Amino acid sequence: MTTSLLDPTVVTAMSSLVAVIVIAAALLRGWQEWLALKRQELERSAPSEAAEEGPGFGTARIELADLKERIRKLEAIASGVEL
Repeated sequence: MTTSLLDPTVVTAMSSLVAVIVIAAALLRGWQEWLALKRQELERSAPSEAAEEGPGFGTARIELADLKERIRKLEAIASGVEL
Protein backbone atom coordinates (compact mmCIF):
# COMPACT_ATOMS: atom_id res chain seq x y z
CA MET A 1 0.00 0.00 0.00
CA THR A 2 1.59 3.28 -1.10
CA THR A 3 0.53 6.67 0.14
CA SER A 4 0.79 9.72 -2.02
CA LEU A 5 1.74 13.15 -0.78
CA LEU A 6 -1.80 14.35 -1.45
CA ASP A 7 -3.33 11.85 0.95
CA PRO A 8 -5.43 13.79 3.52
CA THR A 9 -3.62 12.21 6.45
CA VAL A 10 -0.19 13.21 5.12
CA VAL A 11 -1.39 16.74 4.28
CA THR A 12 -2.81 17.14 7.80
CA ALA A 13 0.37 15.84 9.41
CA MET A 14 2.58 18.12 7.29
CA SER A 15 0.34 21.13 7.99
CA SER A 16 0.45 20.43 11.71
CA LEU A 17 4.24 20.11 11.64
CA VAL A 18 4.61 23.40 9.80
CA ALA A 19 2.21 25.11 12.24
CA VAL A 20 4.18 23.83 15.24
CA ILE A 21 7.45 25.05 13.69
CA VAL A 22 5.99 28.51 12.97
CA ILE A 23 4.57 28.83 16.51
CA ALA A 24 7.85 27.67 18.08
CA ALA A 25 9.82 30.18 15.98
CA ALA A 26 7.46 33.01 16.96
CA LEU A 27 7.70 32.11 20.65
CA LEU A 28 11.49 31.91 20.46
CA ARG A 29 11.66 35.33 18.81
CA GLY A 30 9.35 36.79 21.47
CA TRP A 31 11.47 35.27 24.24
CA GLN A 32 14.66 36.75 22.77
CA GLU A 33 13.05 40.19 22.47
CA TRP A 34 11.79 40.01 26.05
CA LEU A 35 15.28 39.08 27.29
CA ALA A 36 16.76 42.00 25.32
CA LEU A 37 14.20 44.35 26.90
CA LYS A 38 15.03 43.14 30.41
CA ARG A 39 18.76 43.47 29.68
CA GLN A 40 18.21 47.11 28.62
CA GLU A 41 16.18 47.80 31.76
CA LEU A 42 18.97 46.39 33.93
CA GLU A 43 21.60 48.47 32.13
CA ARG A 44 19.55 51.63 32.63
CA SER A 45 18.88 51.00 36.32
CA ALA A 46 22.41 49.94 37.30
CA PRO A 47 24.72 52.89 37.98
CA SER A 48 27.77 52.82 35.79
CA GLU A 49 31.28 53.40 37.12
CA ALA A 50 31.75 56.36 34.77
CA ALA A 51 28.68 58.05 36.19
CA GLU A 52 30.01 57.72 39.75
CA GLU A 53 33.28 59.39 38.82
CA GLY A 54 31.69 62.17 36.80
CA PRO A 55 31.30 65.82 37.76
CA GLY A 56 28.41 65.08 40.13
CA PHE A 57 30.55 62.74 42.21
CA GLY A 58 33.32 65.31 42.57
CA THR A 59 30.84 67.99 43.57
CA ALA A 60 29.36 65.70 46.22
CA ARG A 61 32.82 65.06 47.67
CA ILE A 62 33.53 68.79 47.87
CA GLU A 63 30.20 69.42 49.59
CA LEU A 64 30.88 66.60 52.04
CA ALA A 65 34.30 68.05 52.90
CA ASP A 66 32.71 71.48 53.38
CA LEU A 67 30.10 70.04 55.73
CA LYS A 68 32.78 68.24 57.76
CA GLU A 69 34.72 71.50 58.10
CA ARG A 70 31.61 73.36 59.25
CA ILE A 71 30.90 70.64 61.83
CA ARG A 72 34.46 70.95 63.16
CA LYS A 73 34.03 74.72 63.50
CA LEU A 74 30.70 74.35 65.28
CA GLU A 75 32.16 71.76 67.67
CA ALA A 76 35.07 74.13 68.41
CA ILE A 77 32.64 76.98 69.12
CA ALA A 78 30.57 74.71 71.36
CA SER A 79 33.61 73.64 73.36
CA GLY A 80 34.84 77.22 73.67
CA VAL A 81 38.00 76.83 71.57
CA GLU A 82 39.05 79.84 69.51
CA LEU A 83 39.98 79.05 65.88
